[in-house]
Amino acid sequence: MILDCAIPADILLRNLYKRRATKHTAASHSSLTSCTSQLPRMNTLAISQLSTLRWAFDDDVHAYAARDFRGIGVYRPKLEDFGVERAVDLLAESALDVTSLSWAGGFTGSDGRAFEEAVRDAVSAVHDAATLRAGTLIVLAGGRNNHIRNHAKRTLCDALKEIAEVAEDFGVRLSIEPIHPGCGNEWSFVNDLQSTLDIIEAVNSPNLGIVLDTYHVGMDEEVVRWLPDVIPHLHLVQLGDARHSPLGEMNRCLLGDGCVPLRTILGTLRDYHYQGPFEVELIGEDVETLSYDELLDHARDFTNHALGSVEQN
Repeated sequence: MILDCAIPADILLRNLYKRRATKHTAASHSSLTSCTSQLPRMNTLAISQLSTLRWAFDDDVHAYAARDFRGIGVYRPKLEDFGVERAVDLLAESALDVTSLSWAGGFTGSDGRAFEEAVRDAVSAVHDAATLRAGTLIVLAGGRNNHIRNHAKRTLCDALKEIAEVAEDFGVRLSIEPIHPGCGNEWSFVNDLQSTLDIIEAVNSPNLGIVLDTYHVGMDEEVVRWLPDVIPHLHLVQLGDARHSPLGEMNRCLLGDGCVPLRTILGTLRDYHYQGPFEVELIGEDVETLSYDELLDHARDFTNHALGSVEQN
């Protein structure tokens, strides 16, 4: 897949997702009935493919493995272009764990799909997650789409209950990701950890948990206070940073260059015995001028130091 380097990453991301969302996703997965997901190795350090959005799937895999990352967060449009079975073979050769598959969602109709279509697409994503043995399938609620908040929440919970039944059969974990309202209202009306925990309680599925992206929730001064309540439901930590709250577009910066208290968050996670995967996600206007090689090298250096210092404390 050749992508236009002149298109800003945020716009490119929206276009790719809308293209993916309009395709028919009811492909047969009859061969997956005995397939179950497998959790990544403890403390696996991974990179999300959104960080290298313009690279092809195999370029991502080779670059991540060359830098000794042990995992990959797979982006569905890239997976679709490359092919699921080819991806399984390549990932096995590279020894990369799939820490996440991004994403299912849009149940409120904010991306133009009917509820039933969004649910069918999510079920298809569950099948792909099982085939990849992904640690979790990330779920974005969808924007409010002119619904009152309670109606949007009921719609999301209805979808999650239906999808969770399938996910439980396949051994796939689902993870809601709260999104910062400054850059993601069209993606999700779920913007904070309290709302996410309320939805998890309402759905009441053992397979439903949380993705904590430090970019989206780490600028909230209360995030550390919430971590003890979140950690029992925590399936994945995504590492992101920013110099200030987003003002319409994602503005992630290099890890450690922003105002997110990454080391404090990591230290608290350690104190409460979180041993799940960490996944670096770098996309937005503040990293647009850097090459992907620079991004990956810096991410590797920062996480080596930050995670190492946390382990030593």
